[in-house]
Amino acid sequence: MAEPLPPLLPATRFAPQLLLRAQPVRALILDVDGVLTDGGLYFSGEGEVLKRFDSLDGHGLKLLQQAGITPMVVSGRDAPALRVRLAALGIAHQRLGVQAKLPAAQALLAELGLDWPEVAVIGDDWPDLPLLRRAQLACAPAQAHLQVQALAHYRTLATGGHGAVRELCDLLLTAGGHYARLLAELP
Repeated sequence: MAEPLPPLLPATRFAPQLLLRAQPVRALILDVDGVLTDGGLYFSGEGEVLKRFDSLDGHGLKLLQQAGITPMVVSGRDAPALRVRLAALGIAHQRLGVQAKLPAAQALLAELGLDWPEVAVIGDDWPDLPLLRRAQLACAPAQAHLQVQALAHYRTLATGGHGAVRELCDLLLTAGGHYARLLAELP
């Protein structure tokens, strides 16, 4: 008879003060270009914008939803590829093609009955600064603009489009006490 498998232990390590800052978070606002993607813009011969997304990030966002943390997207761009990806991830709360991100984000928060002390934001450039300044937890991918890095409470080791969002998801899941439970639920 086979021996039972040992339990999986969480492999995450975050500073205690960072976990305390992240504990009240109930929603995550994400930028797209440079956060969910590597920031490169690829155009087909017909002018269609193509984007590369990381599957680790997608799984992290699904885990957030299982834990009751709502992912939202506020982006200055809109593209069919982005809409397809967001639909596949079940991200219903989104504002795409917006120039002023703050009013768009505030409208999403109002719809959900949330306020900034319950929100994490991840962004990589100046248009994200108004959101990052208000967030309970401001996060920047490794390659983010220097001004964003200076404001961030947490800078990921991974770059945008290459696991930065998953890293932040793991932080939020750990801070909320969900990471170990979700890990233990694996077959």
